[in-house]
Amino acid sequence: MTFQFVGPVDVVAKGSVLATEVDGVEVAVVHADDDKFYAVRDECSHASIQLSEGEVDGCTLECWLHGSRFDVRTGEPTGLPATEPVATFPVEIRDGDIYVSTTPSNGVNP
Repeated sequence: MTFQFVGPVDVVAKGSVLATEVDGVEVAVVHADDDKFYAVRDECSHASIQLSEGEVDGCTLECWLHGSRFDVRTGEPTGLPATEPVATFPVEIRDGDIYVSTTPSNGVNP
């Protein structure tokens, strides 16, 4: 599994999201309220809207358009109208830097 450098951890404040591209895949890197970093496909499974423009609440990312919510740890939808999960990706923190792999960790293809 190959990890790509995304940026330093201090560019993603707790409770915020960084939109980035890793190996041609649009990814939303979330600094969740549990102080961990997660990465999900930056596209709502309901309406193809960038999730990175949504709100973080705990370990949930909410799509700004229709309010679909996703658990960033699993990619599973936790609020309608979305019913399909989004891809999640492994994240590593190395020496204060964020690295993401685009090999899905939950079996959902990006």
